[in-house]
Amino acid sequence: MNIKELLLNGKAFLALLNDFAIEAKNVIIQDEEMLFSRAKNPKNPILKESVCIEGKNDDGIFNFFGTLHFNLLDKLAVFEMQGFEKIEAKA
Repeated sequence: MNIKELLLNGKAFLALLNDFAIEAKNVIIQDEEMLFSRAKNPKNPILKESVCIEGKNDDGIFNFFGTLHFNLLDKLAVFEMQGFEKIEAKA
């Protein structure tokens, strides 16, 4: 199970995507593989990391900036958004 799947299990992240009309299949967590591999440290199963999550819809690309809280033992992930930018779709 990856971080994106864990985030999609939470209602708050799904609500964020719905607010911006972004489908889950159009979401990319930048450096997700690197973040997930660091979270597998048995001495510290909890990760708190600044991340950028990219989502696309018909209007363009949204980059969501914030903090990812991830607990490998409980299989929980929460994204705390601090801001976003929108890149307009090219006509």
